[in-house]
Amino acid sequence: MTTLNHYLSEKRSAVLAREARIDAGEAGPNALAARVSAEGRSGVRRIRIRDHQVISDSPPDFAGYNLGPSSPELQLGVLGSCVTHIFLIQAAHRQVPIDSLEVEVSGRIDPRGGRPGHEDTPFWPHDIGYVVHLDSPASDEQVKALFEAVEATCPILNLLKNPQQIRAELRHRQTDTAAHSQGAENHIA
Repeated sequence: MTTLNHYLSEKRSAVLAREARIDAGEAGPNALAARVSAEGRSGVRRIRIRDHQVISDSPPDFAGYNLGPSSPELQLGVLGSCVTHIFLIQAAHRQVPIDSLEVEVSGRIDPRGGRPGHEDTPFWPHDIGYVVHLDSPASDEQVKALFEAVEATCPILNLLKNPQQIRAELRHRQTDTAAHSQGAENHIA
């Protein structure tokens, strides 16, 4: 059976090199960016991040084609991915052996949220939780310390636990509906 331990030794080298760059003052903030566009014929959302693309869609009961996970599902997947990655980073750093690692994330979303009779029901994902399945020869104390380090340093977990203000801006370009349907666009200077 293949374990994660070979990968963890490679990860440790990368983690230590990264920490050395930070300590030497050679590392600073990284800009993050994503761009999302909606397909005209299907409403499918194409998420572009660096050179990667992910497709997000809705289930049929929300006028989707079920071509990809919904935004709330992606959020749970992002949390699970981040928790998993930070487990690997912290295990590599602390030299905690891991044979296998899997993170299950669950939550709820209620389509009735905010509607009459359900004003106090959130319309956003809630009751979010995760379960870590970890196979390791490490002691209970090592695993507990590893878990605490992950909880303290996982960026997405801490973002969700400590929400922040999000800047928003709307840039509206008004188009001529008749001309637009014929393929022409009305650009506003």
